[in-house]
Amino acid sequence: MECVICRNGSTSQGEVTVTLERNGSIIAIKAVPAQICNNCGEYYLDVEMTKEVLNRAEQAIQKGVEFEVIKMNKVA
Repeated sequence: MECVICRNGSTSQGEVTVTLERNGSIIAIKAVPAQICNNCGEYYLDVEMTKEVLNRAEQAIQKGVEFEVIKMNKVA
C-alpha cells in the first residue's frame, strides 16, 4: 500500500505502540500489528485492530487508570 501521508513510501507489516489520551488518562498499547511506512514511519491499523485497541483503552479508562501500558496479545 502506498503511504497517504508522505506518498513516497510503501507499507509493510510490523508492530507499533499506540498511545491514546482521554480525560487525563494515558493508555499505551504495545506490539500492535500494523502496516508501517518504510519512508516516514506512519502506521495504519485495520478495522478489527482499531476496534480492539479502542476497546482495551476503554476498559482501562473504565477502571479509572491514569496511566497504563498494555501489551497486545494475539487476537483470535
